[in-house]
Amino acid sequence: MKSMPFDYSLDFDQIDFREHPELYRVGRGEQGVLLVEPYKSEILPYWRFKTPEIARESSDKIYELFLTYKDQKDFVGMDMARKFLQMGYTRARRYTNYKGGRKYDEDGAVKERQNDPVKAESAAIFKEKWKQAREDEEYLAMKHEHQKKYG
Repeated sequence: MKSMPFDYSLDFDQIDFREHPELYRVGRGEQGVLLVEPYKSEILPYWRFKTPEIARESSDKIYELFLTYKDQKDFVGMDMARKFLQMGYTRARRYTNYKGGRKYDEDGAVKERQNDPVKAESAAIFKEKWKQAREDEEYLAMKHEHQKKYG
C-alpha cells in the first residue's frame, strides 16, 4: 500500500496525536518526526548518537518505547519510535561522512567525504534497531490497517 504524503498543513501545536491518530499520516522515511506530539516529547530526550555507547543506550531506550507503544496498540507511537531510530541511523551516517555533519561548505560546495569509524559504529547500532522496528510483523499489520483506514 502506497503511503499518503505527510500532512504538513496541520496545526501541530494544537493536536495530540494520541487522542487523534486519525490525523496522522505515515509519510515517507522520517517525515514529521519532530512535529508529532506527544511522541516527540516522549522520545526526543533519549535520542543521541555521539559515541557507540551512547547510541546503544539511546537506540535500546527508543526501541523499548517502540515495544511499549506496541503493547498499548499505539501505532502512531510505534511509527514515531521507528522514525527516531531511522533518524539516528541517517544522522550518524551524515556525521560519519562529513565532519560536523554538514555536507556543504559556506559557498555551497560539497565538502570532501571522510569516514569517522566511531560515528559509523553508532549508525550501525541504530540501523539494527531500526530494522527490528520496521520489520516487526505487528507493526507492519498495524501500519497497513492505519493506512487503509486513514490514508
